Amino acid sequence: MVDTLPASWRIVFFGTPDFAVPSLRALIESPHTVVGVVSQPDKPRGRGQHVTESPVKQVAVAHGIPMFQPNRLKHESSLADFRALRADLGVVAAYGKILPAAVLEAPAHGLINVHASLLPKYRGAAPVHRAVIAGDMETGISIMHVVQALDAGAVYATATRPIGPDETSAEVEEDLARIGAELLMDVIADMVAGRASAVPQDDAASTYAARLQKDEGLIDWTARAAEIHNKVRGLQPWPLTWTYIGGKRLIVLKTRPSDLDAAGAAPGTICAVSREAISVATGSGVIEILTVQPEGRRSMAARDFVAGHKLATGAPFESAPRGAA
Repeated sequence: MVDTLPASWRIVFFGTPDFAVPSLRALIESPHTVVGVVSQPDKPRGRGQHVTESPVKQVAVAHGIPMFQPNRLKHESSLADFRALRADLGVVAAYGKILPAAVLEAPAHGLINVHASLLPKYRGAAPVHRAVIAGDMETGISIMHVVQALDAGAVYATATRPIGPDETSAEVEEDLARIGAELLMDVIADMVAGRASAVPQDDAASTYAARLQKDEGLIDWTARAAEIHNKVRGLQPWPLTWTYIGGKRLIVLKTRPSDLDAAGAAPGTICAVSREAISVATGSGVIEILTVQPEGRRSMAARDFVAGHKLATGAPFESAPRGAA
């Protein structure tokens, strides 16, 4: 620690996706100076695979903040650029890469991270999605000291947030980004005033939130209705969940568990069709499909899909396209 704590710190920000934007904006609007922003290199995105700037980069460029997008932070040229910023503090929010020791040691007060879980639960790349998929009723934000071990640093502050039974991970993450920005500014104020303290995590209680994989989206109809509903909510906005009907892929965007009796129907079997929903038997209980997106088309309410397709009670959803091994 330095003897004199200035009222305004020089801060370097690490972030890439939308989740990081509220934190960056809060720093820009604060008394502190954002001396540089580090974001992942521009990548092809979307169906057309056009190279686009990350949401964080767009904000930084709009405010004239120096941008850095190194492929490897360990390169001496990248480290030299970083050290030249003379940062008092580094702030990380969903940057997406592990930071080397040389970066962690450069700012006078180290780095802190805006993490979207109540640590030590859900360390890793997809904490919000894993919480929703698990059916958790609560999540939150942790502001922690960054160390080389994954999300294992001592925690300065937390804020909790309930998860609604029908909320998607996209909705929860958007709100957590706002909460995280507010909590971040409180923690920095405490650090500047010299009153911040951090509590070590209980490593034995930690869980790992693995990065999402595309093949997770295929619906297993033998799972319980509640589990399928949570997966539909949790895998948004990517990779989404899907099944097959008539040999074609059908993305399932919105569901709700039903108290309808499936009467012994096999999992994946359509047990009722109404103007509002397609009811499907599962390994335990029935789930109603409310919104879908047929292959190559826009999303639509189940009633609109039903109007254009002959769906019969007793017909099965399929686990693979026709002809697949």
